[in-house]
Amino acid sequence: METVEQLVSFHHIQVQLKGGAPWGFTLKGGLEHGEPLIITKIEDGGKAAHCKRLKVGDELININGSALYGSRQEALILIKGSYRILKLTVRR
Repeated sequence: METVEQLVSFHHIQVQLKGGAPWGFTLKGGLEHGEPLIITKIEDGGKAAHCKRLKVGDELININGSALYGSRQEALILIKGSYRILKLTVRR
């Protein structure tokens, strides 16, 4: 019999956005809401849309090399602190 781990496989995707804010995506969830940090919207014509690697539903797990502990506030601070380059790792 298969275990849950065998039935569910995740891919980690590295994304690098350049040029500074606004980055062109919206986050929802976080520890504050008892949910993972999920990308809920990608703005048409924005930097996230142009990179073509982010998708709605991706779970944000790392920002600029810093592992996230699930807090939306923590993620927003790291994103706002990114001036020219934003490096993300998402789980899909």
